Amino acid sequence: MGVGISFLIALKATILFLFFLYLKTLTYTFFSLPFLYASLVDFLVSIASLPSIDLPILLGKNPDGSFPIWSFLIFFPYLYFVRVFSALRRLRSGEPPYTEVDDGLYVGGWPASRHMMPPGEPAVVDCTAEFPRLREFSGLPYRCIPTWDTRSPQPSDIESAVKWAIGKRQLNRPVFVHCAYGHGRSVAVMCALLVALGITEDWKNAEKLIKQKRPYIRMNALHRKALEEWSRHRLSTPKKH
Repeated sequence: MGVGISFLIALKATILFLFFLYLKTLTYTFFSLPFLYASLVDFLVSIASLPSIDLPILLGKNPDGSFPIWSFLIFFPYLYFVRVFSALRRLRSGEPPYTEVDDGLYVGGWPASRHMMPPGEPAVVDCTAEFPRLREFSGLPYRCIPTWDTRSPQPSDIESAVKWAIGKRQLNRPVFVHCAYGHGRSVAVMCALLVALGITEDWKNAEKLIKQKRPYIRMNALHRKALEEWSRHRLSTPKKH
């Protein structure tokens, strides 16, 4: 499965805590407190994102994609860190913000601006727990299944997102499924959607199809486990493409 969010955020929390201790030894107590607070927030996130706990609800993201004021006040060190990190990572990678994997079906990263949103006023399936829905996209149909980075949506969430997306496709509206970068969480949902629409026979073939068009995708063991369970128990029936 590789290194997950829990380990990475715990490592960041440890570094911040060491900065706090260092500044404190220099008697810069006032300047050390922000580092202490940020480290405590990160430790909390690292625990809540453990696969055995998996509580993305901790961040308080609303069904409409907004965050309540209390969430920003408490978790701003984490929420703004992921935005900055995301922007820097995208600049370095040069990867397109989204990819059309089939006619009217797009998968990609968090749309931080208008040019990162696919054309055609798409319906949006948001798989992130950590990024907000921007106000400029508030007029688009929207479905949120908040999921930690490197973790997978639950099979029931995949199913609800797929059924919702199928309804939008029946209205000839494009569908855009996104997570932070369009590599894991969103790919898992898109794999299920391709199967449910009858475009591929199973999620493994769907993954191959997506990888041909978006080479840097990388689902992990949690994504594949969720898709296997979804495949066994799904309610949505394949449609003719």
